[in-house]
Amino acid sequence: MIQSFLPMIFRMKHIMRWGLMHNTQPESLSLHSAECAFLAHFLATLGNVYLNRDNNADKIAAAALFHDATEILTGDLPTPVKYFNKDFQNAYKDIENAAVCKLLEGLPVELRDVYSKYLTCDDEYEKQLIKAADRLCAYIKCLNEVNAGNKEFEAPLSACRGKVEAMFDTCPELKLFIERFINEFTFSLDELNVKFE
Repeated sequence: MIQSFLPMIFRMKHIMRWGLMHNTQPESLSLHSAECAFLAHFLATLGNVYLNRDNNADKIAAAALFHDATEILTGDLPTPVKYFNKDFQNAYKDIENAAVCKLLEGLPVELRDVYSKYLTCDDEYEKQLIKAADRLCAYIKCLNEVNAGNKEFEAPLSACRGKVEAMFDTCPELKLFIERFINEFTFSLDELNVKFE
């Protein structure tokens, strides 16, 4: 049997996001997944420290690394297409499930259950934190593009902000992040004042 799982995962760097948009900084699925994992870990940690939760931040970060792995096989569909209507959403869900099965077939049988948990996170709260991190990634991407003078991202920035704020009631970690940590994402390197003296 060909062990295709990791070689396929390493192809995430070839899947580009925001395909219909002019980007000042191209973003691969690999980059997005890493940033989503950083943010998911941070959100889970915020929950533990400030909201008295008992999140397994490491597990959540690992699941976030794999949250869009099916796009290796399906590509990154533009949001208007992906959410065109309920029938299409259901059909796309079936395609994603088939892609998960295809990816898992590239592993030895003994490893499939381990990675299945990351490819199909079934804990609702963990899924919510990963979704929050995913939306935060889109919001930060739009912030960065607008700050670079790319007017094409002004409308998506507003839409992404709305989607982030819509999760505040169910994900207080996200609200806390926006209140305390988002502003620095607009800072230049000099403004961040990270200097070795």
